[in-house]
Amino acid sequence: MASLSESLASAWQRRAALLVRLREEGTDSLRVFHGTVEGRAGLTLDRYGSVLLAQTFREPLTADELDAVRLHAAQLGLPLVWNHRGRERVPGYADELALLPQVCREHGTALAFQARHRGQDPWFFLDLRLGRAVLAREAAHKSFLNLYSYTAAASLVALQHGAHTCLTADFAASALDVAKRHAELNGIDPARLGCVQEDCIPIARQLAGLPVKGRGAARAYERVLPRRFDIVLLDPPAFSRGPFGAVDVERDYPSLAKPALLALEPGGLLLATNHVAGVSRAQFAATLARTAEKCGVAIQSLEIQGADEDFPTVDGEGPFKLALVRRAPSV
Repeated sequence: MASLSESLASAWQRRAALLVRLREEGTDSLRVFHGTVEGRAGLTLDRYGSVLLAQTFREPLTADELDAVRLHAAQLGLPLVWNHRGRERVPGYADELALLPQVCREHGTALAFQARHRGQDPWFFLDLRLGRAVLAREAAHKSFLNLYSYTAAASLVALQHGAHTCLTADFAASALDVAKRHAELNGIDPARLGCVQEDCIPIARQLAGLPVKGRGAARAYERVLPRRFDIVLLDPPAFSRGPFGAVDVERDYPSLAKPALLALEPGGLLLATNHVAGVSRAQFAATLARTAEKCGVAIQSLEIQGADEDFPTVDGEGPFKLALVRRAPSV
């Protein structure tokens, strides 16, 4: 069995061609080590601009493992921050650097980054880079709806590449505050993001002209009029509960996909994600196709892609799946 140092070195070598391409695209952030596949389950190393972020999710790094990761960071010329996200408490590591505001770039768009903050997740997810690359190609002169936007990195990419209208929805005020920082870094008026702080279920259902159900329907919630968009990004968490019902991408994706499809202009493009390892690409495609058929939306094309090369898989069926669903144009 390879040592962690050997596994880290091998992973970096495998990314040589990808690094060249990303630099040419104006991107300085990528997954450096995907431990589940590359030799140390429960460990990821991500480069965010000028910082190397190590995250452990179950067992923390041992002293020897930390030494190996520190050496690898030094070889890459990057300062290291380590965040342990498991139950075991570990001493703070690189606390001053972890709290220092940074700027990263993806497809030439500047994105705010801070290695440690009130939440646990980094301020933008590297596996969705492929979806943001699609937006960079497709967004010019289009309207864009971003559901479950988190910090709205995708909205920034769309606006940077010519989207004329944007609606960005997420329930977390802290995430939308970061979205505004992203906008300011790019000289974009944050108002252009069209931020709506609300549960995405009532927002999507209203846009689609569907009734709002659940316990939350009795309370005040943000009102929007039915409307269609040229591009819709649906990037839900794997599971969450809220007053308007559960988000469960493994068991009930149709309830999320239906309003997203109905809010799509004829000829428009839906980008839909599924992060659950137990759902295959074929199953995800079948679910989306059945949902479109049931809600009367004609599909011109449906393609399922995985993450980029820095998220390797054993069998081509990694957790991250991106569906590109093109609605048929009007006759």
